Amino acid sequence: MSDEFVVDNPSSDRVKKVAQLATRAGRRKQGRFLAEGPQPVREALALWLRRWDENNDAAGAASGAEPGQQQLRAQHPPAEYLPELDALYFTPQALEQHPDLAGLLDQVRGVLFNPEAELPRAARFFLRGATAEALAAMSDADTPQGVLAVCRQPIIEFGGLDSLLVGMRMTSVWADGSGAAASGATVTFPAVRLAPVLVGLQDPGNVGTLIRTADAAGAGVVILTPGSTDPWAPKVVRAAAGSHFHLPVATGIDLDQLVRFVRENGAQVLAADGYAAETLADLQDERAPELAQPTYWLLGNEAHGLSDQQKAQADGSVAVPLYGQAESLNVSVAGALCLYASAMAQRNALPVEKRQQPPPGEGYEGFAPLAALERHPFERGEPQ
Repeated sequence: MSDEFVVDNPSSDRVKKVAQLATRAGRRKQGRFLAEGPQPVREALALWLRRWDENNDAAGAASGAEPGQQQLRAQHPPAEYLPELDALYFTPQALEQHPDLAGLLDQVRGVLFNPEAELPRAARFFLRGATAEALAAMSDADTPQGVLAVCRQPIIEFGGLDSLLVGMRMTSVWADGSGAAASGATVTFPAVRLAPVLVGLQDPGNVGTLIRTADAAGAGVVILTPGSTDPWAPKVVRAAAGSHFHLPVATGIDLDQLVRFVRENGAQVLAADGYAAETLADLQDERAPELAQPTYWLLGNEAHGLSDQQKAQADGSVAVPLYGQAESLNVSVAGALCLYASAMAQRNALPVEKRQQPPPGEGYEGFAPLAALERHPFERGEPQ
């Protein structure tokens, strides 16, 4: 690779601009965030391929459709609710250490630099090798891992979040050579049946862990209220290990408005409260059908928990039982137990033939990608 295609000046304006994304002010000004390390970058590249590679089975499921209208069930959230690649920097050593990442990057190059591919402007991103010194100057990590992506944050306000929560349909039509409609597909995105609502959580590690856990449990979205930490901060993104590229993350959502809306649309709101009289064990033993309902879990601030007013907005408060002598649980651990209690109850409520398992060996670090599922595991019924 010639020097003109390598970012090698740690003091360049480009490097400084990327480094500014380590600050909340920089992210707010640029509308972008850092995804550092092999795992988040893998997921960013996989998401890009799913969107823009016409030969990708997930992306082009209906592109070769026979004339007529196909009804398809979404395997992933709508693209506009997920981040987009803006730039990618890497050292040759990082690609040598992670051949799977190098393979993904080769696939991306094949599409990005294909003169016959008519990619829209939004699909094109800046791709450069970098020296270790330049990449370290961009990085927020104590030990940079040689690969770093800059991504555009999705803008998810309540006016768009509401459609995601209740489910939606999107229709695409392909024209023949004469311009007449020849085939098309209607993709159904199921309603959200499980989501954590992070109410004033401040610790980046807790927020990142809960995003990753929500992804693993099959939640449809992660929602943060005002006063929570920035979910696009580098420490949060690293803790989430790529899950930002799997499920939508909505921030700054008003709790009163959210609770009213989801309750009006058939979901229940449960508050995780360490002092509640009812425990998860009670729900699992005595009221399991209630636990299987579409559920939004309110998880409160690390130091103060949920206020009395916030708990009053919920349909009920639930504690994780403490069988030992610990005074309390970390919020990310308690949130994981609550999410998985709902996830397993919802899954058990499905007919056996709908409890699909992903193929073995897929995903990273034991997490199955959503692409492995023909339909969302917690989807309710057939579309009306």
